[in-house]
Amino acid sequence: MTRIIASLVLLASFAAVPIAAQGDPPPAEHGAATAPNMPEGWLSRFDRANATADMAEFRAMEPGWHVTTGRAGSAIFWRPATTAAGAYRAATTIHLMKPAQHPEAFGLFVGGRDLEGEGHAYLYFLVRQNGQYLIKRRRGEETETVVDWTVHHAVPTASADGSTRYDLGVQVGEQEVEFIVNGQSVHTAPRSELQTDGVVGLRVNHMLDVHVQELEVTSD
Repeated sequence: MTRIIASLVLLASFAAVPIAAQGDPPPAEHGAATAPNMPEGWLSRFDRANATADMAEFRAMEPGWHVTTGRAGSAIFWRPATTAAGAYRAATTIHLMKPAQHPEAFGLFVGGRDLEGEGHAYLYFLVRQNGQYLIKRRRGEETETVVDWTVHHAVPTASADGSTRYDLGVQVGEQEVEFIVNGQSVHTAPRSELQTDGVVGLRVNHMLDVHVQELEVTSD
């Protein structure tokens, strides 16, 4: 059994990290960029072709990593060595530090391939502060909805008075893939319909302030 774990202990409080400046930065040549203070070994890719590095901040902060994104900072973050294949479980614990002005999504992706290239592809499982979850897949510049935004009682509504914890998991079995929030299954799909072998990482959409406590992959 292989385990890749960021951290095991949650701090009592998190230091505040300012959201990136809201001015219009000069355009970049492509959609891949490196966020300021990115820990060694991590990479990022922004959705927008004109994204620049100051649209998101991803930094090590025990336990785990702290991420803030600006107006156009929807991005994925990953370590190329963090991969999974066959039967495995991918899991993350993410704390939404405060509700965003509009419900924005964050969560986990699996099955990442060619993440720095034109054919980048992955399956992503996201939640947002209004108690909903989403499952989609990306193939190049196209995305396909597996499960559209759906309310589920396992997905917390964000607290206005403090951070809100979201435990997310993707359990890949021999026949089925199960999507889990706070220990409860919210959706199950046939494995044959989904691409799950590949890189495991994080996705954080724009205008968010989140702390990622851990990212874990366990396989038999």
